[in-house]
Amino acid sequence: MNKFAPVAMAAALAVSAAAAILPQDARAQTYPDKSIRMIVPYAPGGATDIIGRATAEELSKTLGQSVVVDNRPGAGANLGSEMAARSAPDGYTLLVSASSLHGITPFLYTKLNYDPNKDLVPVIALASFANVLVVNPKVKANSVKELIELAKANPGKLTCASSGSGSSIHMSCEMFKHMLGLDITHVPYKGSAPAVTDLIGGQVDLMFDNIPSAITHIRAGKLRALATTGAKRAAALPDLPTMQESGVTGYESGAWFGIVVPAGTPASIIARLNAEGQKAVASPAFVKRMTDLGYEVVGGTPEQMAAMIKAEYERWGPIVKASGAKVN
Repeated sequence: MNKFAPVAMAAALAVSAAAAILPQDARAQTYPDKSIRMIVPYAPGGATDIIGRATAEELSKTLGQSVVVDNRPGAGANLGSEMAARSAPDGYTLLVSASSLHGITPFLYTKLNYDPNKDLVPVIALASFANVLVVNPKVKANSVKELIELAKANPGKLTCASSGSGSSIHMSCEMFKHMLGLDITHVPYKGSAPAVTDLIGGQVDLMFDNIPSAITHIRAGKLRALATTGAKRAAALPDLPTMQESGVTGYESGAWFGIVVPAGTPASIIARLNAEGQKAVASPAFVKRMTDLGYEVVGGTPEQMAAMIKAEYERWGPIVKASGAKVN
């Protein structure tokens, strides 16, 4: 059995424990009375940072206090995530959590000083999207089929960048390699933005980047997009085929982002954050910004986010194990 507590049990216990605290909790009556820190466990400029800053801007309006983004990249998002988990459970430290943290990290990392599915509890899911397979324009592949042929003809020579080990970007590449038996070298970075910079510069060959952080470069011709990774075509890139349409049967990968807080945060504060988060993701400015960048707005209750976490855990476990990927 995995050393991490099953997600369903952890989420249920977290919600149950939080519910035991009266909604009239005195702390919530004056909350927030100072600025709030929102930790983004990736470098500035990537998809997580984009949605974190958009959410912080809206929450600052609805909560009446400034929400300050604090980028803490490193260790596959575990540096910032552990920092959030170890923070006081008082509602003044939020973490922008990626689905990979909950579904991939528990199986990928053999040594962690915290449990992302036990020490952090859900508040609200914010948005989701598929990834997009992009290559440097100098790579001699104009389709997924041609890229597969190139990889098979040059085992170990192609390099696949990611925003960090364990991210959905990394595992999208691992899924691609595993399903087709390809030998492609993984090159992890501390965030999507620096990975994309090197991809554009030709230091690496390909990447399964998040659509929001890649789309401007695709439109500018700096990157060549080959396919998206969702079950259906992405609204932001409607002319681009999916991986399945490109011949990789059964391939599907994506990501979603949400807000989590340290375990032990009072239910009344979680309820307040969720209510204000619902307003944030429903605001016209937020919806337009997310839609233009390729996100699909999600929203929902903490319980619904807990169910999403459970689904990620069950989905990615077998894939990570099959890939053989491990980080000590």
